[in-house]
Amino acid sequence: WGTLAAIDLNNGQLKWEVPLGFMMDPRKYSDAKKWGSINLGGAITTSGGLTFIAASMDGFFRAFNTDNGEVLWETMLPAGGQATPMTYEWKGKQYVVIAAGGHGKLGTKLGDYIVAFTLQ
Repeated sequence: WGTLAAIDLNNGQLKWEVPLGFMMDPRKYSDAKKWGSINLGGAITTSGGLTFIAASMDGFFRAFNTDNGEVLWETMLPAGGQATPMTYEWKGKQYVVIAAGGHGKLGTKLGDYIVAFTLQ
């Protein structure tokens, strides 16, 4: 199912690939986190080596280590994050923002949120 992959743009080689999200309840299906999820939405990568993406059906917003694909952080959004996040700097702090509105045809939780996080 869905994956997040990094390509080395210098040589076109696959750098890493990891499952992205889950569709089945991991408490019931122990391997569910290894399968990935249907995904709608994009990723962004910061100059500090973080890749942020929601996109999956499980409702989580995640930060990955851009060098190796390790999940460094995740949090549940109030609604599905089928959107591409953005980042900006204000008063010396960097922020990551995502629209969490869900997707009716995917069956993710619907809502009307803009969620912002600060990077330290």
